[in-house]
Amino acid sequence: MSTPLLEVRHLVVEFPSRHGTLRALDDISFSIAPGEILGVVGESGAGKSLTGAAIIGLLEPPGRVAGGEILLDGQRIDNLSHDKMRHIRGRKIGAIFQDPLTSLNPLYTVGRQLTETIQAHLPVNAAEARRRAIGLLQDTGIPAAEQRIDHFPHQFSGGMRQRVVIALALAAEPKLIVADEPTTALDVSIQAQIIQLLKRICKERGAAVMLITHDMGVIAETCDRVAVLYAGRVAEMGPVHEVIHQPAHPYTAGLMAAIPDIEIDRERLNQIDGAMPRLNAIPRGCAYNPRCPRVFERCVQERPDLINAGATRAACWLHDAHEPHVALSGVGA
Repeated sequence: MSTPLLEVRHLVVEFPSRHGTLRALDDISFSIAPGEILGVVGESGAGKSLTGAAIIGLLEPPGRVAGGEILLDGQRIDNLSHDKMRHIRGRKIGAIFQDPLTSLNPLYTVGRQLTETIQAHLPVNAAEARRRAIGLLQDTGIPAAEQRIDHFPHQFSGGMRQRVVIALALAAEPKLIVADEPTTALDVSIQAQIIQLLKRICKERGAAVMLITHDMGVIAETCDRVAVLYAGRVAEMGPVHEVIHQPAHPYTAGLMAAIPDIEIDRERLNQIDGAMPRLNAIPRGCAYNPRCPRVFERCVQERPDLINAGATRAACWLHDAHEPHVALSGVGA
């Protein structure tokens, strides 16, 4: 792998409260190389969007980065002032969110929003900014871009609005794109088009993409590597093909087993019993141990870090070569 564009090292995000400090992200580490798409997947509450928000510098107060480092192109960005981070956001980091209407101002034409973003970050005049904006709309698959640039967001369909948001994220030619559930609100055929668009942009522009989603199908179609999050920690990380077809962590295996298979006729889908623990009730040891069908004594005593597990790395004691895996009867079953 080439030199990482983004490095997240031992990231900790906390939320102070009246009842104590809640740790929402606990020792998250990963990197993304130029031209690579890293998928971040997990259930609601796993910490996916929070990780993206910390990288972009848009954590909602009272949330704060309480530990670790975030480096972009070798420069630490988690400790920058609001003004300095605002310059990096847009210029070096582009963001794509789930609902395009939250990213677009309904009172301005898409052309005005694109040209203002371009001129805020690049030394170009109004005519050049408009030319670039039309080019971005064309690149993202907006038909008749020369006319549609003067339309308002409500005049676009959901899929077309998401394309406009992608164009907006690319306006200042960023090196990193953080895409948070960019296809969730779209129908399946439009999802496939947006996925292909993200892959093409990544390849042509050499941008690194962090794709946050709960959809393993989107991960399989789009990503080079995947990080599976559970309760604010990385449960498994590795090449997408290996994680999907040979999951090393019981949680990842549960996620994969829950995906419907059109070749198998069954009345009920597989499910992972239980629910993600609340931040104020994360169990001792491995956070997944109350739901894990393969739990044994060490799992409830000691929290594992990522361990080499064949082609991937998993935070699971099953892959400790020195561990006698004696299952606890009745626990996690």
